[in-house]
Amino acid sequence: MNGGKLTSSGCWIPDKVEEMPRLKGGPLLRLPDGKLLATDRSNCCVSPDEGKTWTEFPIFSEPGKYVIDAQRTLVRTRRGVIILAFANNLEEANIKWQQALLDSPGAIRPTYAIRSLDGGKTWQDLQRLHNDYTGAIRDMIETRDGSVVFTSQMMRHNPGRNVTVTFTTKDDGKSWVSGNVIDMGGVGDHSGVIEATIEQLRDGRIWMLLRTNWGKFWEAYSSDDGLTWKDIQQTKIDASSSPGMLKRLQSGRLVLVWNRYFPEGKTEVPLRGGGGSYAEVPASWQRAELSMMFSGDDGKTWSKPVVIARLPEGTKGSVTYARLLEGKPGELWITAGSNPLKIKLLEKDFL
Repeated sequence: MNGGKLTSSGCWIPDKVEEMPRLKGGPLLRLPDGKLLATDRSNCCVSPDEGKTWTEFPIFSEPGKYVIDAQRTLVRTRRGVIILAFANNLEEANIKWQQALLDSPGAIRPTYAIRSLDGGKTWQDLQRLHNDYTGAIRDMIETRDGSVVFTSQMMRHNPGRNVTVTFTTKDDGKSWVSGNVIDMGGVGDHSGVIEATIEQLRDGRIWMLLRTNWGKFWEAYSSDDGLTWKDIQQTKIDASSSPGMLKRLQSGRLVLVWNRYFPEGKTEVPLRGGGGSYAEVPASWQRAELSMMFSGDDGKTWSKPVVIARLPEGTKGSVTYARLLEGKPGELWITAGSNPLKIKLLEKDFL
């Protein structure tokens, strides 16, 4: 751990990375007037001063019925509509893995979408999109033709496992259509293909990277704005059983922020699960290091991965479930983990 410094929460970051301690975690948007927009468990939060102070607006007319899960996603369309997709924690039920059954019968935590036409001050058109157990809702994009696509997941049963599904709207969130379910099997409450991140490629296809317990991200492609996914296969990108975040930067490059299978310089890592406990196979849950790499050719080749945050040995928490906003051109704001991590860095310093 040469050079670098510690954040206020005790996480090591490189010298060229700066902490942003007042920034909210979770997905962030930049509004046309320069303000930041975020959400919490029940409110939309707007900051006029780069995250130092926040004003809250309630999202729900019946707040006692909804609690937004930490793994939610936001987008602002080119027509100015803000869309939020989330799982409702208050409806969670039957979430108890039964090892004897290798299942969690009747598990539910529904996926919802809601939208705002006035910059987050008021919200409307709340819709339940599926009733199955939803793990993490990780990503949402607007395609070049104006479709909005977001990733969700479902628990399937007999045996219990997780599958990924996307939802697409072509009218700014008034109506939604689900894509085909991506089910690659598995056994366990964290097994299957889950917690996907997506981005549109230059050729128009949407590229999806999926968390697995199988040592690498898996991928899928859609040529019809998320309605159909195909070419599902393993990638060459090593990954622990943790999600990544894939984003297109204003430079045109793709950036991927994720937890690698091994810590940097190591060839061994403790494994977790197997036999249907978490998953049918033991897997790396390495979440003490967060890495980043760039691609200038839509994922065909990548720069050498660089560690941008690391928990010193014995430090509690994690640096995982990364979120990324390009706060200014070439300036990446990254939040992650239960440590928590809130940082900014310059793209040019890590190429």
